[in-house]
Amino acid sequence: MDFQESFINYLRYEKRTSSHTIVAYKNDLDQFVQFCTEMVGEFDLKKVDNKLIRAWVVSLMEEKNSPRTVNRKISTLKSFYKYAMKMNIVDKSPVIQIPLPKIRKKLPFFVEENSLNHLLDDGFFSQDFVGIRDKLIILLLYGTGIRLSELLGLHDSNIDLHQSLIKVRGKRNKERIIPYPRSLNPMIESYRQARSEKFNLSSGGVFILTEKGEPAYEKLIYRVVTSYLSKVTSLEKRSPHILRHSYATHLLNRGADLNAVKELLGHSSLAATEVYTHTTFERLHSIYQQAHPRG
Repeated sequence: MDFQESFINYLRYEKRTSSHTIVAYKNDLDQFVQFCTEMVGEFDLKKVDNKLIRAWVVSLMEEKNSPRTVNRKISTLKSFYKYAMKMNIVDKSPVIQIPLPKIRKKLPFFVEENSLNHLLDDGFFSQDFVGIRDKLIILLLYGTGIRLSELLGLHDSNIDLHQSLIKVRGKRNKERIIPYPRSLNPMIESYRQARSEKFNLSSGGVFILTEKGEPAYEKLIYRVVTSYLSKVTSLEKRSPHILRHSYATHLLNRGADLNAVKELLGHSSLAATEVYTHTTFERLHSIYQQAHPRG
């Protein structure tokens, strides 16, 4: 077994890395080995130096790879050499001093408040089970900022009507409790009643169901959100995550504390939440330019 293969097995069986990530790592390593072979002949892990890796990075940039892609490939090499040091194959990593290309942060897309109010208040949803369920999907995603996976994992027992709180399990299996608008309670009760009448089910299981009474799935939620958002916004991106972006942006626009929004979203670091402040600043700047006589 060669060293690359042992590294991949280490990722698969010891680190429990996802199959998607393993494929990406393997492709990155194969590409790096091929580049080194073309440059210096037979690949020798111990003879790879900082200059050779820099040359590879330059070639990647010249091939019009995005900074994000190049960063991922450098990250692959770092993990590879970290493993090599752990196995005493090399004494030090030649990747340490490699600078990372800067990634320009994309501002999150969001739907304007008036557009969402129009969607939720002006009769877009039917009064049958599907219509009530679809509206509740939009309300929960926008009213709590939860992720798609968190919505799908929601059970009846996770909803506290008396205190207007929901409990979700987020990334890294971390639980958090989120308040939601009390105005959602009548909608939740209407949905439970419609669900009970349609399927003769008692509460307690998975909260959001399909038309056949089965647990909802990703494509269904995507289809619901995309269909309804297309009625009120011209944004190209109309995924469930856009409602999470809208939730965070609207909270900050109305003066919410950044740390509080971080906790509500379940972010592990403040940096992930700060991207929404750029959106609010952009909005303020736009309002200033439109409204101020010297703007």
